[in-house]
Amino acid sequence: MTGVAGRAIGAALSRVEGREKVTGEARYAFEQPIEGVAYAAAVTATIAAGEIDAINPARALALPGVLAVISHDNAPQLGETADGELLLFQSDTVHYRGQIVAAVVAETLEAAREGADAVHIDYAPREHDVELRLDHPRYYKPEKVNPSFPTDTAQGDAEAAVGRAEVVVDETYATQPIHNNPMEPHASLALWEGAGLLLYDSIQGTWGARRTLAEVFDLPPERVRVVSQHVGGGFGCKGTPRPQSVLAAIAAKVVERPVRVALSRQQMFATVGYRTPTIQRVRLGATRDGRLTAIAHDAFEQTSTVREFAEQTTTPTRMMYAAPDRLTTHRLVALDVPTPSWMRAPGECPGMYALESAIDELAVACGIDPIELRIRNEPDLDPEKGIPFSSRNLVACLREGAERFGWADRDPTPGAREDGRWLIGTGVAASTYPVYRAPSTATARFEADGSVTVQIAAADIGTGARTVLTQIAADALGTDPAQVRLEIGDSDFGSAAIAGGSMGTASWGTAVVRACEALRAQGEGEATVNTRDEIKAQSELSRHAFGAQFVEVRVDADSGEIRVPRVLGVFGVGRVINPKTARSQFIGAMTQGLSMALQEESVMDREFGDYLNHDLAQYHVPVCADIEDIEAVWVDEDDGELNPMGSKGIGEIGIVGTAAAVANAVYHATGRRVRELPIRLDRILV
Repeated sequence: MTGVAGRAIGAALSRVEGREKVTGEARYAFEQPIEGVAYAAAVTATIAAGEIDAINPARALALPGVLAVISHDNAPQLGETADGELLLFQSDTVHYRGQIVAAVVAETLEAAREGADAVHIDYAPREHDVELRLDHPRYYKPEKVNPSFPTDTAQGDAEAAVGRAEVVVDETYATQPIHNNPMEPHASLALWEGAGLLLYDSIQGTWGARRTLAEVFDLPPERVRVVSQHVGGGFGCKGTPRPQSVLAAIAAKVVERPVRVALSRQQMFATVGYRTPTIQRVRLGATRDGRLTAIAHDAFEQTSTVREFAEQTTTPTRMMYAAPDRLTTHRLVALDVPTPSWMRAPGECPGMYALESAIDELAVACGIDPIELRIRNEPDLDPEKGIPFSSRNLVACLREGAERFGWADRDPTPGAREDGRWLIGTGVAASTYPVYRAPSTATARFEADGSVTVQIAAADIGTGARTVLTQIAADALGTDPAQVRLEIGDSDFGSAAIAGGSMGTASWGTAVVRACEALRAQGEGEATVNTRDEIKAQSELSRHAFGAQFVEVRVDADSGEIRVPRVLGVFGVGRVINPKTARSQFIGAMTQGLSMALQEESVMDREFGDYLNHDLAQYHVPVCADIEDIEAVWVDEDDGELNPMGSKGIGEIGIVGTAAAVANAVYHATGRRVRELPIRLDRILV
């Protein structure tokens, strides 16, 4: 495996762009130094469903500095695209509260926002439906779930097998809408150069954005260039172009000047996606000694009337544990809400919360330690596909974590440990995430001073992508990382995977290795390589990362307050390229999983059809005081069936399983099983 024995891979190299970021030299999308820039501010709908009767722009146009008011009355015609959220100002229909229905362009940001407030709109509202509930009459079966998984799967007769099982768990679990909220809001700067579009965007993939925006503006793809050199967080909501990208480009075309757009924090709750709420029924059948005979997992989710998004909630259940009879299903209902989208570990995160909670309930019902129960149900082959795993070290992660966490000293009796008013409990859950790789293009070039420049349309959303790709290139070239200059985030560099699906390092790294190998063989000039053929030729194996999270909680017996003094994650993720950035990713993801368990929920106001807590004053996320002792480690894992580096993705697996581990620990502390997240005080004290 090329590069595995090199000097740079495996080193705890600090971020190569760290100095730029702390000194403010790093340029984000909104900050690009372009002359003659105007600003656009969105006007958003104040009804949840209906039509626009009339738009009166007069007051806005009379304000100093206002250049234009754009709406469906005067906007340019857009092309065809599958993403209806991007077809701004193409009709008078309002699909959800907060939808962008007009925009004001002005000389300054302040004037644009003042103008947006001054636009008067008359609406013809209709009755709206914004509530996901189990008895909704309009559920339907989508053709596929994200991105292209079968909607339902069945092996044997799970219904009958559950009915005749010696031990049965049949419970329903619920998760609330959760919004991504990266530090950098969605922002774009658009300018038209001749007949072509240049867009500086806060996005997780410039190449895919180029294709989508070409469709929207009916342009050949080569006449669209998307640049995203630095991104202040994404978590999935910047995976594809969002409405502000199209708004900036429309506004720039209308006023014939470059235009900047930055969404407000409040606007992001409606226009950039979120994790769909779920209602999940999990049925497990088992023998009295805890061996699974049947697994059935049904997920109910929402989408919008604008665009279908079906989260792949039950897909991890298809391969996680051995059982002869299996069933998974997904059902959707289209509501008058914004379209849900990707959020860190879409599908796996909410799906494994339900599955791992049910597995814990089965362990209790059988009187078996929850780690031992998981080990007893470890499959030899992928249960759904019947093919070998490239590597699967879940058992090693469970055992290593148990040793480090002191699991052997655990009294399994719920509510048995007390410290004054505090009830103390511990919980465990397994985690998994698929290993993906997508074709990418990289160019490596010798410079006059002997250094090497590597170009690839990767995106660094704070994960350390620049740094690990520098290390990968250095190893492939047999040189020091200081001799490598990495250029990323430009669609002109060629096709590349997005920073999503935990596939970035594997996809980009493969291309970087092959380009650097080709350059080294040449000894001069430059070399460009696309990995399409290599990735198509990979062997048929089930490729997944695995892990286990261990959590200790303290619950105040009087108030229900929950504290989490200890979190440990143990992971099997192939070869770790950079232990410093890897640890950061694991800890960040586990923090987000803890937040999902205890704090985060977007609360829908059914009367107005809007989220009540659509700002960071009311939408709760953890602060430093909420995170005490949190640690991440990994087991040695040598998997030669992955990529030239032998690595698995690490960006998302840390969040998977964490919420279930917290919920399981709360049950162990209190004896109360909370099956709806977040675990609020009122749900503890009922």
